[in-house]
Amino acid sequence: MNNSQFKVLLYSDGSQQAFSAAVYTATLLENMPDMHLTVLRILENNQASSIEQHSWTDSWPISPTAEWMKHVLSDSDGKTETEYHRILNKTNGIFFNQGYHVVFQELYAKKNKEDASDTSHLEDVILDYAKENSFDLIIIGTRGLSTLKGLIFGSLAHNLLNKSIIPVMLIKKLPQKFIDSYLSD
Repeated sequence: MNNSQFKVLLYSDGSQQAFSAAVYTATLLENMPDMHLTVLRILENNQASSIEQHSWTDSWPISPTAEWMKHVLSDSDGKTETEYHRILNKTNGIFFNQGYHVVFQELYAKKNKEDASDTSHLEDVILDYAKENSFDLIIIGTRGLSTLKGLIFGSLAHNLLNKSIIPVMLIKKLPQKFIDSYLSD
């Protein structure tokens, strides 16, 4: 691998926050020819951890289900849905462009049974993978701390930011001005 490549790890869990992070990352990818992007998704199970290649369409659907659309869209009007599809198509076009270095990776991790809201096992998997593969940057979407438990224990994104020795970029929901600019390019 070329040492001049800038290795970026994008964590995606299929959420609206991950959608914003993917769109922002796609703009970086278009503007940084030496960027090598890995899109990481973590599935939780009770088996030993294993690694396998992953299809982007499993978490970033080209033809989203109504359930997935409900989570991504804050409005259900036709204009919002049309804009979402335009954004999704453009982002997919960038990620699937053969000229870009994009890898889709899926990891399996054991979940802590004592606390269903505990994300420390996810943090560890992400940070271990990033360190082992010499990433230069981790990108993750965030909605901010919204619950009392979140304020006390932190969110996955904020905990990654605090624990990582690798720089972490937190992406909030993108403003409409950014989306309009992205779609006009």
